[in-house]
Amino acid sequence: MAKRLLLVTGGILVFLSIATVAICQIDRKVKDDLYAQIELYSYALTTIQADYVEEKTPQDLIYGSLRGMLSSLDPHSQFLDPDEYKELKTETQGKFGGLGIEISIRDGLLTIITPLEDTPAWRAGIKAGDHIVKIEDELTRDLTLDDAVKKLRGKPGTEVKITVLREGADKLIDFTIVREIIQIQDVKNTQILQDHIGYIRLAEFREDSATAFRKALEDLTQQGADSLILDLRNNPGGLLNVAINITEEFLAQGKTVVSTRGRRLSQNTITRSTNKSHLVSWPMVVLINEGSASGSEILAGALQDNKRAIILGTKSFGKGSVQSVIPLPDGSGLRLTTSKYFTPSGRSIHGIGIEPDIVVELQLPPEDAEDEKEKKVEEIFEGVENQDAPDPEKLKQDGKEAQIRERLLGDNQVQSAISVLKGIKVYANFAQGTLAPVTDAATDAGADVQPAEAVPQK
Repeated sequence: MAKRLLLVTGGILVFLSIATVAICQIDRKVKDDLYAQIELYSYALTTIQADYVEEKTPQDLIYGSLRGMLSSLDPHSQFLDPDEYKELKTETQGKFGGLGIEISIRDGLLTIITPLEDTPAWRAGIKAGDHIVKIEDELTRDLTLDDAVKKLRGKPGTEVKITVLREGADKLIDFTIVREIIQIQDVKNTQILQDHIGYIRLAEFREDSATAFRKALEDLTQQGADSLILDLRNNPGGLLNVAINITEEFLAQGKTVVSTRGRRLSQNTITRSTNKSHLVSWPMVVLINEGSASGSEILAGALQDNKRAIILGTKSFGKGSVQSVIPLPDGSGLRLTTSKYFTPSGRSIHGIGIEPDIVVELQLPPEDAEDEKEKKVEEIFEGVENQDAPDPEKLKQDGKEAQIRERLLGDNQVQSAISVLKGIKVYANFAQGTLAPVTDAATDAGADVQPAEAVPQK
C-alpha cells in the first residue's frame, strides 16, 4: 500500500510541477482557484488509485483524465499519447492505413467530411455528409473523434463494418470495407478541357502538394491554357502552410490570404501573400461543395474576397478552427484548438462555410439519376459490399486522360464553370473592342453582319 501511494504521489508531483509552471503565468485570483481545483484533482486521483477495483498506473489515470479534459473542449481538441503523436506526423506525409475518409463531429454526430478518391471508402460508395452511427455494431454516440479514428484504422487487409445514416435514405446503410495503406495523390487530372480552359483537381494539402501544383500550372501554361478551373470539391484540407502557398500563386504580394483570432494576442495573425511574381493571372473558377473543408475553404475564401476567382458549386463544410500541436515532455502531445480562421474580409468560416458566388447543385447524368430513383434501399443493402463496387480494371481505364475528360465534360458543375469562363473571355474581348456586337439598328436595316474577327489564342 505504501509503495502504491508512493507511485501515486510521484505521479501527482509530476502533474503538479507542470501545472505550477502554467499557474505562474496567470493572475493571483485565477491561481488560487486553479490550486483549489488541482487539490481536488489530486485527492480524486489518490482515491481512485487506492480504492478502485482494478489496479491502475498513475500514467493510465493521468492519460485518461487528459483525454477527457481535451474531448470536453470541442470535437477537434484531443490528447495524443506518444504513439498517437508519432502517427499524427505520419498522416501529413501522405501515407497511412485506414479507409480513406476524413471525419469530424457535427451536431453530435460522427460525420464524414469526404471520402478520399481512389480509396476503399470512396470505392464502396461512402459519400460526404454521411453520418457514421455504428462501428462494428457499436453506437458512436459516446465516441470521441480520437476513439472513432482508432476503431476505423487497423491492419491493412482487415475488414471494418460501419453503419451510416444518409440524408434521403429511409433506412441505415451498412458498409463492410477492407482497410488499405492510403497513399494520397493530391494533384489530379491536370488537363485542357476545351477552348484553352485548364483544369486541376486538388484533393488535399500534403507536404509536396505545393510543388506538384506549381508543376501542374506550368504544364497547363505549356499546353496553352488561358483560364483555369480549380476543383476543390471533397478536399478536406490538410497542412495550412501548403494551402497558403498554393493560394499565393494567384495573389499579388501584400494581399491578405487569411487571418486567425484567438484569446491571446500572439494567436491573432494576418497572413499576406509574399509572392512577388505570382505565376498566373488567368480568369478562374473554383469549384467547392459540402466536402470542401479547412484549407480548401481558406483558399476559396481568399480568392473570393480578393475578387480573384468566381466560386461555384454548393456551400462548403465550415471547418475553420486552428489546432496547434503541442508536444509534452514524455513524447505525448496536445492537439488544441487555439484560434479560428477568418477570410480577408473578416468572415468567419467555422460552422458557416463558404457560400459560392454561383450556386450549382451537382446533378447525376439522366440515366444514373433514373437508376437511383428506381433503387430500393433493400437493393442498396444487397449491393453495398460487392456488387456495386467498381471493377478494378474499369477503374484503371477511367484513369486514362480521354475518359477523364469525357467524364468531366459530363459534370454539370464543370460545365457551368466552363460557361462562366467562356463568358468572361467574350466580355473581355468585347470590352477591348476585339469583338463587334450585333446592334439592333444594323439588324433592322438588313445590313450585312460580319462575324467577329478571330482573336489569336495565347
